[in-house]
Amino acid sequence: MTDQNMATLTGVVLAAFVAYAAAWALGVVEGNFALLLLLAVLVTGVYWVAEKLVFLPRRQAAAAAALEQLRQRRVLAQSVGVTADGPDEATLRQQLLRQPWWLDWTAGLFPVILAVFVLRSFLFEPFKIPSGSMIPTLQVGDLILVNKYHYGVRLPVVHTKLVANHEPQRGDVIVFRFPPKPSLDYIKRVVGVPGDEVAYLNKQLVINGQPVPRQPAPDYYDAEAMRYRKQFIEEIGGKRVHTLVDDEQPAFIPAVADFAYRDHCRYTVEGVICRVPPGHYFVMGDNRDNSLDSRFWGFVPDDHIVGKAFFVWMNFGDLGRIGRFE
Repeated sequence: MTDQNMATLTGVVLAAFVAYAAAWALGVVEGNFALLLLLAVLVTGVYWVAEKLVFLPRRQAAAAAALEQLRQRRVLAQSVGVTADGPDEATLRQQLLRQPWWLDWTAGLFPVILAVFVLRSFLFEPFKIPSGSMIPTLQVGDLILVNKYHYGVRLPVVHTKLVANHEPQRGDVIVFRFPPKPSLDYIKRVVGVPGDEVAYLNKQLVINGQPVPRQPAPDYYDAEAMRYRKQFIEEIGGKRVHTLVDDEQPAFIPAVADFAYRDHCRYTVEGVICRVPPGHYFVMGDNRDNSLDSRFWGFVPDDHIVGKAFFVWMNFGDLGRIGRFE
């Protein structure tokens, strides 16, 4: 295939990526960044291999032939007592070995894209906190890191677990694919593991018949609502967790969805009692009366878990937020 054909093909491929990204940004399609990144790795990887095996050797051969012609022309010119025009050998070699734009934007980017793919898929992934469901632990606008290997190594896109590691524990803050809509990522705190009976009655958390120890903390000022809310320090899984309670909100759970293992839960005017099924977890937000969580839409399957959230790496409105959290 000629360079012109490759340039045309590459232009079409790059245009397809740009069109998808634009449609995603405009809300025309529902984007999947993990899939987009995987496709970018595959496409640029093919170009990178072709560059090493085909295109670079072709340019090297062309450069060697051009340099030999240049030397012969200069020898001939010297034999008749004149000076041959043309670039010096180093400049000519550099020009002939330079990657064309269609390789520079594909094979040239492969190492960077591959590094990002490995880092994001298997080690750490950044997330932005979009809502106040985890206040006061996490604030709107916090940029956090999620440990992708703590709960096991999974294949990107298909989410198949390759290597098992730790199991989620009570008190862990996890990022997971939202069960009613797996294309969305949610963040909540694990309060129930498989086999647990979790009750949230009259705004008191009870696990396996034992009320979670809690003590009052100074009222928390909600800047968005411009009022104070009750704050407690609960001990969940050995972690001291700050939670908020709004006495003006009712204890019963409204608008409960029809979810898998719905029969494991009993709803009353006082709240809800659920038995966590095998391979699933019960999660709640620390901002108890401002969190759409397992009380409303059910349990988080293990294969929906993305990783363990553990570090705020930036908040542009408050640099003091940077640091680890539990």
